[in-house]
Amino acid sequence: MTTTALLIRKRRFLPLFATQLLGAFNDNLYKNAMILYVVYTVYHSEAAEARFSAIASAVFILPFFLLSALSGQLADMRDKARIIRIVKAAEIGIMLVGATGLFMAWRGMAVEVVAIPLMLAALLAMGVHSTFFGPIKYAILPQHLHADEVLAGTGLVEAGTYISILAGTIFAGWIPVEWAAMICIGTAMVGFCTAQFVPPAPPQMEPQPLDFNVLRSSITLVRMTTRHPRVYLAIAAISFFWTIGAVLFIQFPPLAKNVLSASKEVASLFLVVFSIGVAIGSVSINHLLKGTVSARYGPISVIVMGLFVVAFHFVCKMWQHAVGSALLDVPQFVMQPLAVPLLLSLLGIAISGGMFVVPLYAFLTTVVDKAETARTIAANNIVNAGAMVVGSLIAVGLSAAGVALADQLLLGAAMCLVAAWLARVLYRAERAHAGEIEHTFE
Repeated sequence: MTTTALLIRKRRFLPLFATQLLGAFNDNLYKNAMILYVVYTVYHSEAAEARFSAIASAVFILPFFLLSALSGQLADMRDKARIIRIVKAAEIGIMLVGATGLFMAWRGMAVEVVAIPLMLAALLAMGVHSTFFGPIKYAILPQHLHADEVLAGTGLVEAGTYISILAGTIFAGWIPVEWAAMICIGTAMVGFCTAQFVPPAPPQMEPQPLDFNVLRSSITLVRMTTRHPRVYLAIAAISFFWTIGAVLFIQFPPLAKNVLSASKEVASLFLVVFSIGVAIGSVSINHLLKGTVSARYGPISVIVMGLFVVAFHFVCKMWQHAVGSALLDVPQFVMQPLAVPLLLSLLGIAISGGMFVVPLYAFLTTVVDKAETARTIAANNIVNAGAMVVGSLIAVGLSAAGVALADQLLLGAAMCLVAAWLARVLYRAERAHAGEIEHTFE
């Protein structure tokens, strides 16, 4: 039986895995239900739709930028399982607020004055929720898993995340918004229950005073963590990946509607295909590396990803649909001559992207001392958040400058070259320092 199959059956992994699945599902069900409803029902201009999609992404990302340093300190200096339970209890209250906003929007009650601000407030709070849960889901793995299980566990967490994104995206695109509101509340409650079974994960160091100055602690955390070349290069490469991902995810709903003349169900289908692809890539890279944590395949993976982005761009440019015609539903969309090349290009982007990023997350949790893994992941989240905000701002700026949505895809392809160079330099550093453990905070 494979390591992956064995892990799924272990209590030291399964409750965490289930809790992560439910949290990622809820994040994406809520976020996509909100964005798709607003883009397809409230606004009726390409610029307004792209702007709202970017604002929603920025609102969700902002807490990662501001609070990751505090979340990393907590996760390294307190019991990780206890923090998980507190965070999942808060999710229930957050979803009650978000569901109220969705319900009001569905009923047409003060949509722009009350409903949308309520929905964005809940999205911001879910960003806070994910900020405090994020470092734990990776940092707890070296504590509960054996050394030869960490890559498989990281791959499962990443694959599970995207399977949940897949499920949440399908539900968001296909069920009525009022049902989405109720499911969000129910999922939060189930997630709170599964969190009760996560085994204790006490700190691997003596507790120290927490630094609540978010600016100072964030700067200190990033500076201390990135002084080691291997950690710095891994964080930089992951950040470029998520900048590319942010640009793509921001563009999917308005691109589907305005370039491909497709319905919100087709926009949902894009995210589904993307999620399936990342899940496939996440599991495949573990088999290629045979459980060894390494950036060996990073350069080629992200170059292939860039080539698929270029292919996706050209298919979008060649897409033809009569102006003024009704939006294509899923059956009509898949019957279009270029639908299969479009979806295959998107699948290729996702598979190669998953193969690129999963070993880098595992790398971050295995080259540092176990007492420092959460803070290392938190520093990574800060830099990633900053990179994604920059990506969101670039996407908004390009839209405001009148750059066509399809042409904006080429920005992501260009960034893949930088990510490939970073991954190559990282692999050289990995080989030069094989087996060494970094002690960042001593």
